[in-house]
Amino acid sequence: MFVLGVTLTDKQKQREVYPHVGPIFGYFELVSLFILLVSGTLMIQSDGLWDLLWNNDTSRVTELLKMKLWLVFSLIIATVLHFYVAYRTNNKKRTKLQNLLSRGSSLFIFFVNLFVLHYAIMIRSIMA
Repeated sequence: MFVLGVTLTDKQKQREVYPHVGPIFGYFELVSLFILLVSGTLMIQSDGLWDLLWNNDTSRVTELLKMKLWLVFSLIIATVLHFYVAYRTNNKKRTKLQNLLSRGSSLFIFFVNLFVLHYAIMIRSIMA
């Protein structure tokens, strides 16, 4: 949706498209976030990283995993904020603050997802 918002510069077309596409995309986003959480939890458990997280281990893998977990936590907070604003204002005129929160959280979610992927690749490359 972030890419759609950047490429679709006509405001009238945005108002026509977002109310229809946004909720559908939101459901896919929730499913993807759920898969991220479940697969991450399974990875932590199956690779024996759970104990390392709580024993103040300072290995590279543990430090990367902690950073990734903070990013995922911030991703969850931003997603909740974005959903709250988006569903509350769907098919309604937004205030400047609502616009800022919606677009800002969308931009933040987009980039944090890239960093989460980056940390996942780094962790997997060390553990392989």
